[in-house]
Amino acid sequence: MRLDGPESGNVEDRRGQGGGFGGGRRGGGIAVGGIGGVAILLVCLFLGVDPSIILGGGGGSPAPQQQQQTTQQGRPAPDADAGRRFAAQVLGETEQVWRAQFSRLGRQYQDPTLVLYSGATQSGCGGAQAQVGPFYCPSDRKVYIDLDFMAQLQQRLGAKGDFAAAYIIAHEVGHHVQNQLGILQQAQRVENGAGGPDANAMQVRIELQADCFAGLWAKQANDARRILEQGDIEEGMNAAAAVGDDKLQREAGQRVRPESFTHGSSAERARWFRTGLEKGELAACNTFAGMPAFSN
Repeated sequence: MRLDGPESGNVEDRRGQGGGFGGGRRGGGIAVGGIGGVAILLVCLFLGVDPSIILGGGGGSPAPQQQQQTTQQGRPAPDADAGRRFAAQVLGETEQVWRAQFSRLGRQYQDPTLVLYSGATQSGCGGAQAQVGPFYCPSDRKVYIDLDFMAQLQQRLGAKGDFAAAYIIAHEVGHHVQNQLGILQQAQRVENGAGGPDANAMQVRIELQADCFAGLWAKQANDARRILEQGDIEEGMNAAAAVGDDKLQREAGQRVRPESFTHGSSAERARWFRTGLEKGELAACNTFAGMPAFSN
């Protein structure tokens, strides 16, 4: 990727500050985005973590691999923190694209905040640990990422490359876009009246639309500033496919159960990411078409 633009100023760095996981989820928002419960189990198997410690947290996906020098307080030295700069530059790119998209709608885009943390932290949706991956909290409008853990997870899932990492950030920002457009609220009302497989189906459509929004961002940013290099699109497609529910269920030694999907199959995730990448339009990302009781 070519990231020559300025870093976003909307990055809150909590690394080295600790942070509790107590208190559970508070009212006012359910964290969205990420790799889901099956992937959490895979992470536990990879890293030897007790699944009971982390199940119930918000989901996520991988971020860029990095090596950091740290200060005595445990916070990465600013001049050596390539991971933070990368995340801030990607966030800055998303801000430029979505400000322009909202302006075309006659609306004003409100930038989200990207929270970098280490180990555990508190969000407006409750406590979070790194093992649950990146997620978006609608109630405080913040994206939460532990870069160190995501670097490990990226290697484990085989979703390597800087653009694969950028796709993950853009996916979570896609949930912020859904929140501002009222899509998350409408979907939650439908989910509350559904339950079971119907609720899962709604969640899948939410996640697939965030994949499409990530593709839309990449196209618009590349058209404006030529950020993509050879191999980047393949990295993004691979990252989208790596966190498909069917692939994760197989890798966990389970049979594939489409009725349990919450994020979509590998093929669906890659297809919707490509749709956004090829079309570059909000209207092309209507993953809710034909779904009863929902009009996007």
